Amino acid sequence: MRDNVIIGQYMETDSVLHRLDPRTKLLSLVVVMIGLLMLKPGIGYAVAAVFALGVLTLSKVSFRAYWKGLKPVLFVLMFTFLYHALFTKGTTVIWTWSYIGLTAEGLAKGAAFVGRIVLLILMASVLTFATKPLELAYGFQKLLAPLSRLHVPVEQISLMIVIAIRFIPTILQELDRILLAQKARGFDMAALKLPKRIFAYVPILVPLLFTTIGRAEQLAYAIEARAYGNGKGRTSYRQLKFGPLDAWAGGTAVLFAVAILAISMGGIS
Repeated sequence: MRDNVIIGQYMETDSVLHRLDPRTKLLSLVVVMIGLLMLKPGIGYAVAAVFALGVLTLSKVSFRAYWKGLKPVLFVLMFTFLYHALFTKGTTVIWTWSYIGLTAEGLAKGAAFVGRIVLLILMASVLTFATKPLELAYGFQKLLAPLSRLHVPVEQISLMIVIAIRFIPTILQELDRILLAQKARGFDMAALKLPKRIFAYVPILVPLLFTTIGRAEQLAYAIEARAYGNGKGRTSYRQLKFGPLDAWAGGTAVLFAVAILAISMGGIS
């Protein structure tokens, strides 16, 4: 299961995105996500799909890895699509039964929501694929540096965010270990039907919570043993500098968001 999680993992490749400043990648991701949230059904989705395809290609990470990363959320995507398809009222009715009905408008709305979620997940995954966790933390710290004048613990916040992202595959690895232990005792959860399988996950939450707290406590001891402290005033061997490549990347992200905004406000479909 851990291999199917794209958020929190880093993959080493010699790509343009890997060479970008982490601050550029963070700011560009925010701008791109704002553009994706403004998407309306029509040509905007085609533009966003082409843009996302270009970004994924530039990352030089296999498309199979992105597909594997989408597998854990397939159930959420399917539920989202069916909810909008069956409970959205429309004029073109395809199928109806009791209080629910399948309409052409519902299908279009469901597909639009699913497409937006997929694009958001893929763009977020590119950030973690192309940025090392320490670089990501340093980028967060530099972007939030002005808040330190207001006595905001910028260093601690940036470290906390990166550790939270990095802990996602770790938690799922612990979940795999618990499931394998249960399977060794003769309880195969994969053999259960979907409703029973959902309820079977409830007892697993308790040992998963305890192991996660134990991992977090070990990490806290490791940070304390290395005299990290609150991180304030610490220096870094690598100094971040914006270059021409960062300007091109940031400009492309802004251009994409402006194009989506123009398409959405202009009503182009």
